Amino acid sequence: MIDHERDLASVREATERLLNDAASWDNAAVAEPSRLPGWSRGHVLAHLSRNADALVNVLRGLPMYASAEARDADIERDAARPLDAQLADLRASAERFQAVAAEPADWSRTVELRNGVTDSASRLPFRRWVEVALHHVDLGAGYELEDLPEEFTDREIAFLADRFAGLESVPPTALRADDGRTWTTGRTRGRDEEAVTVSGPAADLLGWLAGRRDGSALKTEGGALPALPPL
Repeated sequence: MIDHERDLASVREATERLLNDAASWDNAAVAEPSRLPGWSRGHVLAHLSRNADALVNVLRGLPMYASAEARDADIERDAARPLDAQLADLRASAERFQAVAAEPADWSRTVELRNGVTDSASRLPFRRWVEVALHHVDLGAGYELEDLPEEFTDREIAFLADRFAGLESVPPTALRADDGRTWTTGRTRGRDEEAVTVSGPAADLLGWLAGRRDGSALKTEGGALPALPPL
């Protein structure tokens, strides 16, 4: 069962961790490239701020973004701001999200995100945790997938494995972390079809599933490393 209040606490902790790390930068560091193609660190920070406000919209029953074009334009508009403006915006938008999430609400209700995607309201805090945690890594400033909490890594692998489950383009795949945790993904296994087993450190499994690593550190049995669709 999803504990949205516990996830909200984790979001707060993850946000503080990112803000504390970024506080040591200067304006030049904000303008440096992130690990996301075409995005500076400023783009990543701007996206996180606007994503918090977008999730406030979702919690209030409004469209997540006015449009895809408006979302992209807002990020471009805010990307070049100096460090103090970026951090102030990120903190303020994070507090707005926490404040709205603290209001009495039916957390079992279904909400709509981008592109017609729907989910339980109770999963929104975890989705925000994913945004903050993975984009912290994307900043390329010393925080790595290996630094993520074990609970987060386990849940995000399970979430992404479920996302790719049933896709005909992905062969039946067994995921095995070095510590013994296992997941399955891909299409349903045919009668004469062998599953591909992908194994390695949990951080590398997460990196591959989330499009942050190429999977070269993983071991495969029963076939080549499956090609995954973009997130």
